[in-house]
Amino acid sequence: MANTTKEPLLKVEHLSKEFPAEAGMLAGRFSKRVVSAVNDVSFEIHAGETFGLVGESGCGKSTTGRSIMRLTNPTSGKVYFQGKDVSKMSHKELKEMRRDMQFIFQDPYASLNPRMTIGEIVSEPMTIHNVGTKEERMQTVRELLDVVGLNPEHINRYPHEFSGGQRQRIGIARAFALKPKLIICDEPVSALDVSIQAQVLNLLKDLQDRFGTAYLFIAHDLSVVQHISDRVAVMYLGKMVEVSDWKTLYTEPHHPYTQSLLSAVPVPDPDVQKTRSRIILAGDPPSPIDPPSGCRFHTRCPIAQAICGKEEPKFREVAPGHMCACHFAEKFPIKETHIDL
Repeated sequence: MANTTKEPLLKVEHLSKEFPAEAGMLAGRFSKRVVSAVNDVSFEIHAGETFGLVGESGCGKSTTGRSIMRLTNPTSGKVYFQGKDVSKMSHKELKEMRRDMQFIFQDPYASLNPRMTIGEIVSEPMTIHNVGTKEERMQTVRELLDVVGLNPEHINRYPHEFSGGQRQRIGIARAFALKPKLIICDEPVSALDVSIQAQVLNLLKDLQDRFGTAYLFIAHDLSVVQHISDRVAVMYLGKMVEVSDWKTLYTEPHHPYTQSLLSAVPVPDPDVQKTRSRIILAGDPPSPIDPPSGCRFHTRCPIAQAICGKEEPKFREVAPGHMCACHFAEKFPIKETHIDL
């Protein structure tokens, strides 16, 4: 658990990212349109903390992670890592920053170069940053493979000789090669079987305890995030709608979208599962090219009222350390009478 009394390791302020879309007619006029993938996102991550970022596919989670590391340049906003503005860093400064900030990619099949051996893949960050001699790098690789549960004798094998779970362990070993202070985990278990997911999550927790690394853990599965996160943020259509410590978020959700997501998380006990009410949201998420006015969730919200379509709710503190963007924020805002089964 992080010490939140100190300066944050990562500070994100009003981050936004837009992508150009096809030009077309809008309100009778020819216009160039944009996709607002991330809109006014702010949060902090402290040393040794795991900050979960949750939401539906396409809500902007991965774009947020990539913008923080400047794998894609944000349209506006600020990102501070160890007190330094990432947006103003030169190429040399950015390279140095990436020694302390690494990335674990979602797809363990596409993220490993099929023409490189496992030893070359895991040692690549050390080679790029001129860390140690070749012999020292290979020794570190063997140690890392052992730490992540792989056989160090397989150092000269190629990615196609490993399963999906083993490939993700290789990606994790590569991310830890430089012992970074922050790792952005972009849905690192979503492509894996459920039994393998648990193994990889336990591995990430063990490595965090060993090295004191902070995580930005991106996922669409709230049950996965629950087991690894200290705090959790929920995103919807590019905006952050609720942030809290994981226990409060799961036991006292204040945003109707968060409550609906939690209702979809399965419970292992069949007797408990039978008594639960599933909240079914109407329709599909709106297009990020033309998001709804006011609250972006109001077109699907069971408790929406007239003000929701006119005024965007403020992202405000509803309890100590608990932020929510809803005009009617309260514990479990969707009552039984509003549930559409």
